[in-house]
Amino acid sequence: MQPITTRLLLWYDSHHRTLPWRISPRERLAGSTADPYRIWLSEIMLQQTTVEAVKSYFRVFIEKWPTVVDLAAASQDDVLRAWAGLGYYSRARNLKKCADIICAEYGGRFPSDLANLKSLPGIGDYTAAAIASIAFDLPMAVVDGNVERVITRLYALATPLPLAKPEIRARMQALTPDERPGDFAQAMMDLGATICTPRRPACVICPLNDNCQALRTTDPEFFPVKAPKKEKPVRVGAAFVAVSNDEVYLRGRAETGLLGGMAEVPTTSWTARLDGETELDAAPFPANWIATGNITHIFTHFELRLKIYKAHEVEKDIAAGGWWVKVDELGGEALPTVMKKAIAAAIPDAFARRKN
Repeated sequence: MQPITTRLLLWYDSHHRTLPWRISPRERLAGSTADPYRIWLSEIMLQQTTVEAVKSYFRVFIEKWPTVVDLAAASQDDVLRAWAGLGYYSRARNLKKCADIICAEYGGRFPSDLANLKSLPGIGDYTAAAIASIAFDLPMAVVDGNVERVITRLYALATPLPLAKPEIRARMQALTPDERPGDFAQAMMDLGATICTPRRPACVICPLNDNCQALRTTDPEFFPVKAPKKEKPVRVGAAFVAVSNDEVYLRGRAETGLLGGMAEVPTTSWTARLDGETELDAAPFPANWIATGNITHIFTHFELRLKIYKAHEVEKDIAAGGWWVKVDELGGEALPTVMKKAIAAAIPDAFARRKN
């Protein structure tokens, strides 16, 4: 085992983070093994999201669906409702599809080999490696954003991301031991999250500071080198919040595409590539619509600016194809964040209310 690997595992044994999907080094030493279901669920949730944001969602999912068999038995609508607010909703749809396949084709057990893992919906190279390493103790290089930062600083890699990714993976693979590969992967993640941070890394207490070429030759904050970001395009559209007897009209989005399968207030047909209409003549049905403000929401690839309209005392039979929900029950709907913003712009206290 390489000196870097040994030193980092010793550090991890004493300084590991306690996370609800993890087993500790002491538990592993006592014979416990990581649950592939929990590792998979946490890794899917952690994509593009912080650990702190994920913890509460993870606990809700585990309470509702303790096993992959339980998740497969759930409806997609229930899964989307539990996921609402985490964003990137294709992950939630793939979560359900993946659970269905694992139960139908693998007897409710996760496969341990990379090829079968990567064949499952929503599981790519990184997630497959994480499951294989952490849950099945296979010596696979697990590279997330934290690991990229640690590796580029350890070796002062000047190649900008994403071009540096193959070299980072090769370096990580060379460090990954045959013994305790899952703990090593998590140790690298913890080091990046708690010490080798993007800004003001705590180099003085880093267990690898003697090995860090960036610390020896320059400023660790220079790494990883990143290619210049492209400016996000701005798209516009309108959203229409219809209210009747303290109920809000919602409808379902198409199953495919952005925010697929989620609930929404009616909006115009904006996409990442096209603007939607913004004026009253685009309203979904006749009503006394009044402009109430504007919201901005940042998606991964574009910025969306919506003009918000509201109508009071709408005749319910004029709105077809959707459903009406009490304002204090909106929290139970599978509403993405952008739709919550739209509703809150028309009904400021909508999500402060709670059903008794």
